Amino acid sequence: MNNRLLCAALLWLPVFASSAETKVSEHVLENGLKVLVKEDHRSPVAVSQVWYKVGSSYESGGMTGISHMLEHMMFKGTDKHAPGEFSRIVAENGGEENAFTGTDYTAYFQTMEASRLAVSFELEADRMRNLHLLSDELKKELQVVTEERRMRTDDNPQAKMQEHFSAMAHTNSPYRNPVIGWPSDIENYNVEDLQAWYQRWYAPNNATLVVVGDVQPKAVFALAEKYFAPLKPSELKALKPQTEVEQLGVRKMTVKLPAKLPYLVMGYKVPSLKVAQNEWEAYALEVLAGVLDGGSSARLESGLVRGKQIAVSVGASYGLHSRLSELFTLEATPAEGKSVWDLESALKEEIAKLQIKLIDNDELQRIKAQVLAKAVYERDSNFYQAMQLGMLETVGLGWKKVDEYVDKVNQVTAEQVRDVARKYLIEDKLNVAYLEPLPITGHITETKTEKGVR
Repeated sequence: MNNRLLCAALLWLPVFASSAETKVSEHVLENGLKVLVKEDHRSPVAVSQVWYKVGSSYESGGMTGISHMLEHMMFKGTDKHAPGEFSRIVAENGGEENAFTGTDYTAYFQTMEASRLAVSFELEADRMRNLHLLSDELKKELQVVTEERRMRTDDNPQAKMQEHFSAMAHTNSPYRNPVIGWPSDIENYNVEDLQAWYQRWYAPNNATLVVVGDVQPKAVFALAEKYFAPLKPSELKALKPQTEVEQLGVRKMTVKLPAKLPYLVMGYKVPSLKVAQNEWEAYALEVLAGVLDGGSSARLESGLVRGKQIAVSVGASYGLHSRLSELFTLEATPAEGKSVWDLESALKEEIAKLQIKLIDNDELQRIKAQVLAKAVYERDSNFYQAMQLGMLETVGLGWKKVDEYVDKVNQVTAEQVRDVARKYLIEDKLNVAYLEPLPITGHITETKTEKGVR
C-alpha cells in the first residue's frame, strides 16, 4: 500500500497508547559480534544484514569515499571464492543481495528462503576476514565508482549543489564530505589504502548481524557460532571527538550550474538524538519536520505550493538517528515567475509562525497519527525491521530505541515544538545555498539526493 494512503487511512487513530515491545533476541559471540534476531513468520523468508560501524564520517582528508569503495570491493572475491562468485551463489539459492554505504555505517544484506540462511552466513563470515583485494579488480571498480559519481552527482545539478552546500555548512564535522568521495580522492585509491581500511574496521567486534524473518533465535545463534565465532576480533581504537565548532553567523553561497530550474536549500545546525543534551529536543525536531512536511496537508505543501503557489516542490528533513550533530533542512524549487529569494522569505515566514504561535492540538495529533501510520507501514517489511535494528545499534543508540520512537513522539508538546524552533531555527545557525541555472548544453538529471550510496 502507498505510504501516503496508509497515513490518510490511519489519520485519526488514537496515538497515546504505548507502542508494542519489539521482540528481539540478542546474543553476543566471544569475539564481540552482536547477533540480533526478530521472528516474523508471515512468509518463509529471512533477511540477513551485516552492519559495520564505519562510513564516510569515519574518513579523513584524502581518503573520502573509501568506505564506499571498499563496499564495492567486498564483492570481488576472497581466498575461497573467486570474484563474482558471491553474487552467483546467492542467486543460485534464489536470493537477492546488495549493500549500501552511509555517513555512519556500511551494510550488506541478503534476502533468501529461510532454510538457506547458512549460505548467507558462510559467505558473509568468509568476506568479513578473508577478502582478497586485487589491483586489477580495483582498476575496474574505480571506473564503476567514477561513473556512479558522474551519474548521481556531477550530472545532477541539485545533487551537485547539495554536495557544495554540505561542505559549506559543516566546518570540521566529517558530514561535510560526500559519501561517494571527492573526485581527486577516488582517483588515487590503491590496494594498500583499501587493505588498511578493511583490516581496521571489518572485524566481528565492529559488526552487528541482524536476522528478521521465519527463523528461530536459537537456531540462528547456533549458525552464527558455527560460521562467525572462529573469526578473530581486532583491537579497535576509539575515534577522536568530531564535534562541529559553533557557527558564528549565517552562511550563504551561490552555485552556478547548467540546470532547468533554480533551487534553494536552507539548513540549520541542530543536535541528533545521539548527541542531544535533552532527548526531548530531538523528538520535538522530528515532530517539527512533520508539521512542515508531513504530507499534502502539512504547512509547506498546503501553504507554499497550493496556497501562495510560490513553489512547485518543497520539503523539510531531519536526521534524528545520525551519529553526530545534523542539519534541519528545507529545500524548494520556485514556481514560474518566483525566485529563490521569494522562497527563502516565505520559508522564514513559516518558521516564524512556529516560533510565535503554538500549533493547535488537532494539527499536533494529526502529525502524531502520521508517525504511527508510518511505523505500522514500516513494520510490514522484514528488510526495514532489520534496517531499524541495525542502524540504531550501529550509530550507538542501541536497538531498544526502536520501542521508544512512537511513545517519545507522542509525548512531544506544542510548547516543545515552539521551543526548539526558537532555539535552533535562528539566523546564526542558518546555511543557505542558491542554485543559479546556466544554459544546458548536455544531459542532466534533477532529483533529490540520498544520504546513503549504494
